[in-house]
Parts: sequence; C-alpha cells; structure tokens
Amino acid sequence: MRNVYVLSDNIFSPLGKNTEDNMNALRQGRSGILEHSSGLSPEPFYAALFSPHDKISDESMTSFEHIILESVLEALQHTQVEPGDPKTGFILSTTKGNISLIENSPEETIPENRISLNTSAGIIAGKLGIVSEPLVVSHACISGLLAMITGMRLIQSGIYENIIISGGDLITSFIYSGFCSFQAISPKPCRPFDAARDGISLGEAAATVVLSSNKSDGSILLGGGSVSNDANHISGPSRTGEELWLAISRAFLQAGVSSKDIDFISAHGTATRYNDEMEAKAIHLASLQEVPVNSLKGYYGHTLGAAGILESIVTIHSMKENIILPSLGFSTAGTEKPIHVVKELKPAVLRKCLKTASGFGGCNAAMVIVNC
Repeated sequence: MRNVYVLSDNIFSPLGKNTEDNMNALRQGRSGILEHSSGLSPEPFYAALFSPHDKISDESMTSFEHIILESVLEALQHTQVEPGDPKTGFILSTTKGNISLIENSPEETIPENRISLNTSAGIIAGKLGIVSEPLVVSHACISGLLAMITGMRLIQSGIYENIIISGGDLITSFIYSGFCSFQAISPKPCRPFDAARDGISLGEAAATVVLSSNKSDGSILLGGGSVSNDANHISGPSRTGEELWLAISRAFLQAGVSSKDIDFISAHGTATRYNDEMEAKAIHLASLQEVPVNSLKGYYGHTLGAAGILESIVTIHSMKENIILPSLGFSTAGTEKPIHVVKELKPAVLRKCLKTASGFGGCNAAMVIVNC
C-alpha cells in the first residue's frame, strides 16, 4: 500500500494567518477566545472569532470561501504541487458553509444553488485552477478528520498523487442559536476534561493540509485512519466509548501499531459533560489512559469543519518540535475514568500520535500520525 505524507499545511485563525504564527501563540499560551457583544447573541458571549477585515467577500466569493482560499494559497506556497495536474485532487470540509446566506432572507429569495456546498467547492477549485472534480465532506464535527482519511485512501488507491484538503466554518446566528438550543454553550471560555466544565466555546478558522504519495524533507506520515458510528442519539454520544474505541482500534490495525507505541493523544475534547466522559472511556478501552492528552478547544473554540484538520496540524508541528501543549482551561480532573490531561507545556519525544474526533449523529474518527 502506498504511503501518504503531509507535505504542507496552513492554519488561518484569529491567532494568526499561518501555522508559524499560530504555533507561536500556542507556545505562549494565548487563546483566541474572547468576550464578544455582536449580533449572534443578545448577551455577551465567549468565542474565537475573526476580525471583520479577515472576512472579505466580493461578488465572486463569500467570506466563507475567502478564508478557505486564503488558507489553501498559503499552504501551496510551500510545495511544488500543481493544482492544474489531473492527479491533484481537492476536498472541502465544512459543516455549514454559506448558511449565513439564508439568515434574515425571505423564503422566496433564498439562493438555493449558492448555499450548496458543492457550489462553494467548485468556486474555490476554480480560483485555484483545480481541473479534477472537487469533493465535499460534511459529516458534523468529524468532517476535517474524515476528509483527511478520505484523502489518504484516494492517494493509496492511486486515483490521485496529491490532494489539497481544506476545512472551515464561520459562526453565524443559525449555528450559535443551534448550540444554544442544546444548552451546550459555556458562559465562559471552555474547560475541556475539567471537573468544572460546562459547555463549548465556538470558533472560526480555516485549515489546510496538502497530502502526497511523495515524501519530502520533514514530511509526516499518515499511518492509518478509521471511522465509526455509535447510533446512540442525534446529539448525544455513546455512554460507553466503545464505538470511538472501535475507530481507534481499526486505525491502529491499519497503521501497524499498538497502544504502547502511542506517545500523545490530541483529543476532540469539547468540554461538554458527555463528550469528555465518552472520550475518556474510549481512551481507557484502548489502554491509553497513561498517555498524555490535550484538547485545543481552549485556544480555538470548536471550529467545526476546520477542527479535525487544524488540530492535526498542531499535532504535526508538536511532533516536529517535540513538545506537548497544555490543555488550556484544565485544572481538576473531571471524568469518571481518569486520563493524563496535560496541564503545562512540556518537552516530549513524539514519534507516533493519535488524533480523535466525534460529532453529532454518533460519528467518530481516529487517525494515527507518524513522525518518520
């Protein structure tokens, strides 16, 4: 089976417009989550949001499409990948895309084609000069990680030599009110895995990885990935963690590793009561309870379609730098099954790491990332 490598990446977020700036902010312990008083809520709320000048739109592109394009262009600058090569693919990962176009619009004026996710994918691909048919992955909060697993498999199958994968979402009234309806929003910055956690913080970002069958200096290997579904509830995860454990086990099998080989876990860690409990149980089932774990939601909030890609990129650069970032907001263990949540920046030799994600509808994803 062909190996698949990460050639280049970009994070475009409130913490910076490139990965280097984002990593500098993370090492300094800076969070993009701030208090806001915008039209999203009648009350002040905490979220990691772009400034208005970062969300440019024009007649040809929306703000959502703009942040994706900016992220991809920055990532491509560091590769020799030709977007116009038929063996180069493009995958867009998002949960809601241009959903803002229907807000406050009369039903008869809703631009149905314009809010279609494949329309956005086509527009972005056209701007990049992509000639292959773009793909869309929209699978709740595992979208980004699933897009990477899909891209890995497409390269392994020989359909593509290189794939550009970019994910993102902007927080709109529709999205914010939806999470509020579940009483899932924290009134303060979120605290993943902490005993005092009380909900998520939302965030905006775009993130891009360029995958290839060709290895370059410093590239990272995607060892294996898998997805599962627990079929528990439309918005509530499994109470046992068995299904996430199944995805982890299958990812291990593909990567040819076992629990003793894993040096670090980048968890989904939304800071909701049930997600964090479920992840902790899955980590125990996989015999990984002693492995260092963090969640990046305290820095970025939940970035939806960008989350799996963004958090994988941070994991990759943590591996290159041999550091583990603390789980911001965590102070006191708050899960029934104890896990090793990292509280402060620490050096560590990272060779093989696990990235997990879970989302609405019971979906789960896991990927093994290898520093080769």
